[in-house]
Amino acid sequence: MGRLDGKVAVITGGASGMGAGTVRRFVAEGARVVIADLADERGAALAGELGAAAAYAHTDVAREDDVARAIALAVDRWDRLDCVFNNAGLGGVDEILENIPLDGYRQTMDVLLTGVLLGIKHAAPIMKKQRSGSIINTGSVAGMQAGYGPHVYSAAKAAVIQLSRSAAMELGEWGVRVNCICPGGIVTPIFGKALGLPAERADETLGAVSEALRLFQAIPRPGHPADIASAALFLASDDSAFVNGHALVVDGGLTTGRRFSDAQESWNTFRDLMGIPRKEVPRPA
Repeated sequence: MGRLDGKVAVITGGASGMGAGTVRRFVAEGARVVIADLADERGAALAGELGAAAAYAHTDVAREDDVARAIALAVDRWDRLDCVFNNAGLGGVDEILENIPLDGYRQTMDVLLTGVLLGIKHAAPIMKKQRSGSIINTGSVAGMQAGYGPHVYSAAKAAVIQLSRSAAMELGEWGVRVNCICPGGIVTPIFGKALGLPAERADETLGAVSEALRLFQAIPRPGHPADIASAALFLASDDSAFVNGHALVVDGGLTTGRRFSDAQESWNTFRDLMGIPRKEVPRPA
């Protein structure tokens, strides 16, 4: 038996990256999934790969009609709605404060925040009627601490975290849970896209992204879409039946503090300046 047997989910941004990894994991665990995305070719191909357990819906999460249609497709096809994973995202406008264009600000907020609100809005009445359901939103460590993302992206993700908490307090009374996942450095094409590369070039940069992210957190590897899929699986399943209003950080320890070896090297620099013998700290091979 799978942990999501009989459950129906909608996953936005489900055609690539963390979304696609979660789509595959949910289907493997017994769920039926609507893949909601703008990448028609990738989304249709993934749905075709997964067969009768998946369907693709062209969805711009900044457009209310698109979000409503994706959720309606799940209900029309499979007669219920157990999980909505509001995951679609982008790096958005990346400028110093005085250069942020208002249209870039609005586009970024429309995708990262309005898209989440719309997913909650259209899932809520269905799940309230069922008296059950799990809504999962993609936040970010950039919404928890400064310096991990562009200004507008960081503000939007902070709002997603707080919206998740606020929605959890309303919908929890109906048996509907709302939580969010806050990823750290996950190897996806979003890094290349944020630097202005087209989608095909962004995919080509994943090796470099992986090597760079390996250096940041205590666990000496980058995060992978499978790490987020595992977190989403927990929050979508009955294993998390008493988890509500929670921001689940999945970052390998990035936001916990400095890596121990890096901190000790800083102390050794201080010792050098003071004329004190260095302290050798073993590192993993």
